[in-house]
Amino acid sequence: MASLPLKTAPTPQPSLPRHAKIQNPRNSTRTHFANPSSDAEIDRRVARKSRFAGVPALCKDGRVREAVDLVTQMELRDVRPGPEVYGELLQGCVRARALSAGRQVHARVVKSGESFARSEYIETKLLIFYAMCDAVDAADVLFCRLRVRNAFSWAAVVGLRCRVGLCEEALVGYCEMREDGVSPDNFVVPNAVKACGALMWVGFGKGVHGYVEKMGLGGCVFVASSLVDFYGKCGLLEDARKVFDSIPERNAVAWNSIIVGYVQNGMNEEAMDVFYDMRVEGIEPTRVTVSGFLSASTNIGAIEEGMQGHAISVLAGLELDDILGTSIVNFYAKSGLMEDAELVFDRMVERDAVTWNLLISGYVQNGHVETALETCNEMKLEHLRFDSVTLASLLSASAKTRDIRLGKEAHGYCIRNNLEDDVVVLSSIMEMYSACDRIESARDVFDFTRRRDLIMWNTLIAAYADLGASGEALKLFYQMQLEGVLPNLISWNSLILGFLRNGEVNKAKNFFSQMQSHGVRPNLLTWTTLISGLAQNGFGDEAVQIFQQMQEAGIRPNIVCIVCVLSACRDVASLRLGRAIHAYVLRHNLTSSCKITTSLTDMYAKCGNAEEAKRFFGTILIKDTAIYNAMISGHALHGRAHEALALYKHLKDDGLKPDGITFTNVLTACDHSGLLNEAMDVFNDMVSNYHGKPSIEHYGCVVNLLCRCGYLEEAFDLSHTMPYEPDAHILGSLLAGCREHGEIELGEYLSKHLRELEPENSGNYVALSNSYAMMGKWDEVSKVRGIMKSKGLRKTPGSSWIQVRGEVHVFLAGDRSRAEIIEIYAVLALLDVEMRFAQSYKHPMVLEGEHLTFQP
Repeated sequence: MASLPLKTAPTPQPSLPRHAKIQNPRNSTRTHFANPSSDAEIDRRVARKSRFAGVPALCKDGRVREAVDLVTQMELRDVRPGPEVYGELLQGCVRARALSAGRQVHARVVKSGESFARSEYIETKLLIFYAMCDAVDAADVLFCRLRVRNAFSWAAVVGLRCRVGLCEEALVGYCEMREDGVSPDNFVVPNAVKACGALMWVGFGKGVHGYVEKMGLGGCVFVASSLVDFYGKCGLLEDARKVFDSIPERNAVAWNSIIVGYVQNGMNEEAMDVFYDMRVEGIEPTRVTVSGFLSASTNIGAIEEGMQGHAISVLAGLELDDILGTSIVNFYAKSGLMEDAELVFDRMVERDAVTWNLLISGYVQNGHVETALETCNEMKLEHLRFDSVTLASLLSASAKTRDIRLGKEAHGYCIRNNLEDDVVVLSSIMEMYSACDRIESARDVFDFTRRRDLIMWNTLIAAYADLGASGEALKLFYQMQLEGVLPNLISWNSLILGFLRNGEVNKAKNFFSQMQSHGVRPNLLTWTTLISGLAQNGFGDEAVQIFQQMQEAGIRPNIVCIVCVLSACRDVASLRLGRAIHAYVLRHNLTSSCKITTSLTDMYAKCGNAEEAKRFFGTILIKDTAIYNAMISGHALHGRAHEALALYKHLKDDGLKPDGITFTNVLTACDHSGLLNEAMDVFNDMVSNYHGKPSIEHYGCVVNLLCRCGYLEEAFDLSHTMPYEPDAHILGSLLAGCREHGEIELGEYLSKHLRELEPENSGNYVALSNSYAMMGKWDEVSKVRGIMKSKGLRKTPGSSWIQVRGEVHVFLAGDRSRAEIIEIYAVLALLDVEMRFAQSYKHPMVLEGEHLTFQP
């Protein structure tokens, strides 16, 4: 701010007698005693100035207390300070934010007399002091008492109101200033613009922009930067960019404004491009610059670029304060690099609650719940209180681990510390209870909350939707509107998810159309939820169509969406569309994603093209266990057991550790091809070398293989010694073995258990009926068929499909409705002859009498 002009009071002259005649100065004779009072006054001023000469220096050095003591000593010697001394003292108090010392100076001013205290210079200095110290009440009282309100006083009041969040009052002050005939300058305008941005008052802000252009203030970089920041906050990035481009000499503040504006509006790539342009122009980045760049990198998962931003801050010598240090910790934590986050955290100069919360949240998000709890204890040792963010992280940790005890402790802390009214905390409590299968407790928290905002409604709707309780979610959706809370995009998304989880596909599609008719535009999450839900409910062809509609709507799919649509292509065996998705992945350089490469391998294999799956697998440079699992599963599906076993060996040679899915896929491959010895080697390898605990799926593969290879007794022994109760799959395998070996009584016993386990599964009745038929017990066959009829059960016909020229053709067992049925059955008959011929030359897989060993 420009220096305030000093207006000192005129020195009083001695009064003259009325009869005295004033001589002409030119005719008078000058003597040493011509004007004794005037010379004495000058001497006193010089002496006073010399005695108070140390005050400005002390104030500039931040030694305000010493400056006040010096003035006190002079007053005790009857040396009265002038207004300029008090002005220096108040300015020093402003620099040091020394409110107490400033009040003492104010008291001395008042004691000096009203004429002294009410001078424009002193009043303005006092107002500026209280305003800069954010003493709102004192500043308002002084401002109301001002006889003359100049540009400095208006600037102080408008700035104060804006700084403490009284944005509407700040704009009222701006308007009153103009009404008083005082033109807002380049100190007032940025505060007015900032207030408009905080209130999102676009029209008012544009009016201030018009005043800037009219008064020629646009050339001031601080005014222009405030306009860039305003337009960015209001989402008007084109206007922000126009103002930015018009700045003749852009400093770091201007660059920071446009970078932050882009980040706030999700335009992270543009923010990073501006950062690079700033570097090209040679502008040194500040802490705010690097923080904005790191936020953009975090939002799009640009880990390498974010690490470069960290390196730039180190090379620039920027201090790891609460702004920059917190941004770097946030970047590493959200990128999953917790060790790097810890290193930065330990080197920070000052760590506030925000920084601690980011580290705790990072641990929770990356699955390190125990470390998060330890960090909470360390935070308490630093005498920092848990706030709503800390509690939200703790509640999220309990939800992830389903630790209801921890969740209840956090809930109790909220009650004891009066955090129950915080919407974020309440929503986290509800999410915790629903994740721990305590939806009733979540509903109780919701019902006992007095002020229920949109976030809380959405939280409860999402909780019911996640459970598939679409009816309750729909009731809440309508109830919130009756209570005057309008649903937003999150509400609609949750409702659609609830319908899909409950298998109500038509309702989900109906509400998807309704939300658009209500003017709510689906976002990427909406499209992805619908695609995933359709695929999971067996509507893969519709999922593919929705994906195409999404692209037509201009929505760019992310990794999750691509994985969902690839699973849909796999389910409907749409190799043509799967290849189109593969081409999209290549065009957008998404092949580095392990999730996508795994899905592509799985899609090619399960769409019947094992060779193409194998070729694509060979092009992947960095393979993880998941990709190996997909390819092994593909080999198993196509009966290539030896290739599956070779790939299993290759996986181990690459230093990767096979997981439960790996062993399931390899055992399935051996099961399909009858490789009993190899399967037992893999099973024992899992237990002995990898110390894995076989799941019921692993036991199921071995039991089925033993039954198929004629080792029915060993299969029964294994089913009785395994640490699980046999499921329907294992009982079905044993039942099929009994049928092959004529064990009818044992088969009846197993069939009874199967019917109890799955009373609505028609396959169990069909298996028992077939067993009786093989033994010629046709009366028993009729009884079983009668039971099926009384229960309304029908055998589900087998089906298969192929895709020819983009059209999917479905074939059902026994279906003779097609026009080409004669040619189809002729080809089937030919294939049957060839298979029977090949079977007669089948090589025995297991040597007779070979001893089998298990290590369960």
